[in-house]
Amino acid sequence: MEINRRICELINYGLNTGLIRREDKIYTINRLLEVFELEEFEEEEVGQRPELEMILKGLIDDALEMKIITSNDIVTRDLFDTKIMGCLVPRPGEIIDKFKAFYQISPEQATKYYYKLSQDSDYIRRYRIERDMKWIVATNYGNLDITINLSKPEKDPKAIAAALKAKQSTYPKCLLCKENEGYAGRGNHPARQNHRIIPIELGNQQWYFQYSPYVYYNEHCIVLNGEHIPMRIDRGTFVKLLGFVRLFPHYFVGSNADLPIVGGSILTHDHFQGGHYEFPMAKAPIEERVSIKGYERLEAGIVKWPMSVLRIRSEAEAPLVNAAEHILNIWRQYTDKDAFIFSHTDDVPHNTITPIARFRAGKFEMDLVLRNNITTKAFPDGLYHPHKEHHHIKKENIGLIEVMGLAVLPARLKEEIEQVKDYILSGADSILPDCIEKHGNWIQRILKDYQSINASNIDVILQNEIGKVYAEILEQTGVFKRSSEGKAAFARFIKAFGTLIGGE
Repeated sequence: MEINRRICELINYGLNTGLIRREDKIYTINRLLEVFELEEFEEEEVGQRPELEMILKGLIDDALEMKIITSNDIVTRDLFDTKIMGCLVPRPGEIIDKFKAFYQISPEQATKYYYKLSQDSDYIRRYRIERDMKWIVATNYGNLDITINLSKPEKDPKAIAAALKAKQSTYPKCLLCKENEGYAGRGNHPARQNHRIIPIELGNQQWYFQYSPYVYYNEHCIVLNGEHIPMRIDRGTFVKLLGFVRLFPHYFVGSNADLPIVGGSILTHDHFQGGHYEFPMAKAPIEERVSIKGYERLEAGIVKWPMSVLRIRSEAEAPLVNAAEHILNIWRQYTDKDAFIFSHTDDVPHNTITPIARFRAGKFEMDLVLRNNITTKAFPDGLYHPHKEHHHIKKENIGLIEVMGLAVLPARLKEEIEQVKDYILSGADSILPDCIEKHGNWIQRILKDYQSINASNIDVILQNEIGKVYAEILEQTGVFKRSSEGKAAFARFIKAFGTLIGGE
């Protein structure tokens, strides 16, 4: 039978990747027979080693034919193939022990082991990540990273309707809770039988370390509070961020802000994001040095970046924590009417910080990105938020990853870019199709700026123009603008806790 051969192929995959050992082979076969409700099995020699994606596709097709599953939508398929892979993944305790053993060699060895495991187990679906479109665009702020996210599967209408009808559950409370480890999932919650998390201690609290299943950049990890509590930026945040880079000095780590609009997508569960990657913002230089009153021994300055960023550096963690808390407390209450910065509207707070920590050249370093989420009649989505003229490219919140210079753009753009290309290359003299009408003003700007657009250069032109839009979006989200008036306003804020002492 085909399913017999595919089970043998999957077992070989498990042995070759190290997910299972020789001693686990019979046990794992029997677990798979249980999943597929099989009473017979015969081991086969399988010469060719198909990719995991093809093995799982075949097994899911078998399950449909055998009526073990009855729907062929992406949600059902993902739930079932995760159940299959759960049969191959070691128990949490075994993985934690291995992680600790590798950590004794080096933090890099520990994360290398864990990252490979997360991919081999299909928790990170390599074959989907490879579909993401990625490129780099040169700007006045250095190179910016652009990606169109194609790895997160889009649910079809039937799956969406089924999820709406599904019984609502509060277990796990959210996608970040520790209770997701090994969870079978449901129509409105992804399966996690192949998911494992690593316990770590941060700030005398129980936290956990895992990787993102969508991996927007190398070794994209999530660091989550063991308790389901809301995001909050305070002194404890800075302690934990620096504590994490002390544990994993080859990683950066940062936190989304703790207010709507500027706070990323999940504010209900305290968490950070990190990884083994140098973002464009980390490469940006200091353009104005700053002396912080009471913390004169710290290195500090304004970063040359479209958003408003203060960078502080020290060989010790405590001075950074103290200085960051001091700046945060001042910013929480800071109002500058001339710069249209208001700390509160009635009792509603607007000012917060997106903090990022790293260990570089023997020193701890923190970037403090000033954020404000005020809305107005003219800008109901947020004044310091992508403005409406750029919503054709991106209208979602600018969270931690994008703050640092990596645009995560919606999957719809892939098809829309192709339609824009066809329209421009056809002469752009016909009526703009409804499907790309939203891009009309942008297209006219491109046609005005380029004398010659043809099939050999249009891809680069469109990629560069998307990058320009992203840079403009980052400028819009900056509370102090890059104009002379904006720089003067930034200097006024600096005076609240220190002194500008000139360029680098």
